[in-house]
Amino acid sequence: MDRTIIHCDMNGFYASVELLERPDLKNVPMAVSGSPDNRHGIILAKNELAKRCGVVTAETIWSAKKKCPQLQLVRPHHDKYKKYSQLINQIYDRFTDMVEPFSIDESWLDVTGSLQLFGSGTAIADQIRTTVKEELGLTLSAGVSYNKIFAKMGSEYKKPDATTLISRDNYKELLWPMDVSDMFFVGTATADKLRRSGIATIGDLATANLSVLQGLLGKQGGLLYDYANGLDESPVAYAYEKQKIKSVGNGTTFRRNLESAADIQTALKALSDTVSSRLRAYGMKAGGVKVDIKDPYFKTISRQRQLESATNITEEIYTAAYSLLKASWQLGKPIRLLTVTGINLTDEDEAEQLSLFARNVQDRQKSSDLDKAMDTIRSKFGGQAITYGGILKNDLGIHWIEENEEEE
Repeated sequence: MDRTIIHCDMNGFYASVELLERPDLKNVPMAVSGSPDNRHGIILAKNELAKRCGVVTAETIWSAKKKCPQLQLVRPHHDKYKKYSQLINQIYDRFTDMVEPFSIDESWLDVTGSLQLFGSGTAIADQIRTTVKEELGLTLSAGVSYNKIFAKMGSEYKKPDATTLISRDNYKELLWPMDVSDMFFVGTATADKLRRSGIATIGDLATANLSVLQGLLGKQGGLLYDYANGLDESPVAYAYEKQKIKSVGNGTTFRRNLESAADIQTALKALSDTVSSRLRAYGMKAGGVKVDIKDPYFKTISRQRQLESATNITEEIYTAAYSLLKASWQLGKPIRLLTVTGINLTDEDEAEQLSLFARNVQDRQKSSDLDKAMDTIRSKFGGQAITYGGILKNDLGIHWIEENEEEE
């Protein structure tokens, strides 16, 4: 028997949450954006009126304003988005315990075992849409199918506030005429490569020679062939199954370009502070550190290294990040954006063998104690209650960086 899977995707999530408290903006084009003052000048979300004006997510504020001069901008409030994401997923839990969040505003639900209680997959999706609208004042689009890929594509098929069923009987009719770029997991570069090979639609992808696809795209070619043909058996995780965190990172665009060593040290210390704090909150340690650097011309490089000992200590993550940057970037060359990421994560209490070259155990303990003391103060008085002296009164727009506002 086929599974019944629903993919729920909130409509303009950030913008919709903001409109709950700003009904005065409901009938005008509006968007949630980063701060133009700090050069976080991209659109994070938009309402339907802004969408009709051609405003798209991740474009610059300047470009959006050019398309839509009357566009009203609202600063993001990530704490509210997290709160509503939790409330939404609690509604999903009423229909099944097999809920797998895909992002803050998207989740897959396997409702195969709930059909006798609530009706067909389409009926359940409609009940969920109605419940979310009545209880939270938000709308979502849902895709219903026999696998996760088609359910995801179904939620994109018709928006806003709609349910689309993609079945074994209709998927060729609905999906195959679509542009190949609309296939889930097909990015811009892959779509261009496929088009140059004469594969312009999802139907072309589904009926292409498999060996040709694999020669063109490697393993990905075989996966995309399967997905276009509805061959996907990947499971939906249980709601209470611990999600394995693969990395913890944070990045920001600065108020001005970083040019001096002092600028870079200030930025990396602030980013390392938030990454290490989040690692400790998750009970994790990083076995490696990755640094992404973007210049004013949007050229990006990424470098990473394995650490001698897994850590969630700010000083050690900062030292590794700064060492990476110095080895791969010419000091004095301007930097627009930096991201620091802890990778190769392990549980905090997992036993480890310290390297002979690792920092003195007493020194590590002192640093760890300092970090935990700062965590305690921040939990009581807020993220900006305490920070490192070198970060104070900088002109880079850096304080306690709680959210990743990295440009796409």
